[in-house]
Amino acid sequence: MAAASLRWILQAHRDVPKAAKLYSEGLDFTINVCTLRWAELQSGPLKLALFYSPSEHGIQKGYSSILSFTVTDINNTVTKLMALCAELDGPIKYEIHGKVAAMRCVDGHMVGLYEPA
Repeated sequence: MAAASLRWILQAHRDVPKAAKLYSEGLDFTINVCTLRWAELQSGPLKLALFYSPSEHGIQKGYSSILSFTVTDINNTVTKLMALCAELDGPIKYEIHGKVAAMRCVDGHMVGLYEPA
């Protein structure tokens, strides 16, 4: 079984297009997708995703950066992380493109998991 691979670093923003412009024009990131609620940027192998969070509370409470990993078996990965004291932050979601889950790990850091369909 393959190890987890980093999919995204995610950041919450109240103004996604403005944040995307900052990374694009200020740091030369390439914008692959940009809407009012979601942006995908890239700099070499680094992928940065920006998502809309209307609440300052969400940004201040540990949601500003989230590591997102692609995994081959989300159920097994969730079980292993929970055995290491991580908590599932909501249910595993079954989307058309695959399964997704959010985990709250040590010190409250968020880790996103994605298993492609």
